[in-house]
Amino acid sequence: MKNNAKNVNKYLKTKLKGEPKLLYNAAGHLIVNGGKRLRPFMVMKSSQILKGKDSEALPAAAAVEMIHNFTLVHDDIMDNDEMRHGVPTVHNKFGMPIAILAGDVLFSKAYQLISTSNLLPEISSKLVARLAKACVDVCEGQLLDIGMASSKKIPSEAEYIKMIGKKTAALFDVSCSMGAICANGKSKDIKNLSSFGKNLGIAFQITDDLIGIMGDPKITKKPVGNDLREGKKSLPILLAIKKAKGRDKIALLKSFGNAKTTKKELENSVKIIRSLGIEKTVRAQALRYAQLAKKSLRTYSGPSKDELISLLDFVVKRSL
Repeated sequence: MKNNAKNVNKYLKTKLKGEPKLLYNAAGHLIVNGGKRLRPFMVMKSSQILKGKDSEALPAAAAVEMIHNFTLVHDDIMDNDEMRHGVPTVHNKFGMPIAILAGDVLFSKAYQLISTSNLLPEISSKLVARLAKACVDVCEGQLLDIGMASSKKIPSEAEYIKMIGKKTAALFDVSCSMGAICANGKSKDIKNLSSFGKNLGIAFQITDDLIGIMGDPKITKKPVGNDLREGKKSLPILLAIKKAKGRDKIALLKSFGNAKTTKKELENSVKIIRSLGIEKTVRAQALRYAQLAKKSLRTYSGPSKDELISLLDFVVKRSL
């Protein structure tokens, strides 16, 4: 994965240059300061499974990473976050107007990369259509998330899955389908890899939300029970609130979305969530989507498939 990330980083740096320099420094700020490049990795490996050329998949891989970073810039603005990847967020470092423009540049450059690459016009057209749909899905998912956050109602598990299926999984889905398109894959192959990406994305977010509530602060870089304090309606939290009874339920609801809750109260709430067996339930859900993802690749073989399965296993088994 490191070698893949290195190639994508090198390519991104050549494409995120221009005047005024301040704008491009802002656009590249999060990219140069971290990120695992999971989505570009998925583009490249999905292409390789179908014997595609890396040189033809690289623009799509870079485009997906640009879109991902565009969503991060705008997410940080909406959430008023000050830090990401251990560095100041774009709007925190460069100011709101420049951050909005930086996000817009990333969005526009992604489509410019695809449309000006040396791919056949029909392939470029398919890539643009796929990426555009994914961007629409992400926006819809973001609004579903905002709606859930502002509502007093605790969402159902189905509502949560629908939201993360759009907000998070859409970019995993499109990464794999774009890789297949770059390799001129058949509609069946595009469908299979799209399914792998979507189910991996859902498993990724479910596990991420588990880490967000029960993760080790030394690893997550966030206070214990941070998602509970912020009132995030993630799967572990909504399951815990529905399952808890009596004093335990009262304690959870007191900490939920309460900025003034004490460290001791949060630690007690996390202890309650552990006692309810939420980790086991959530892990089982993530594993179910991981199995669906694996099923989508059953007809393929080779090292690229193995690397995608290894990524899937890493995503689901991440430690707390």
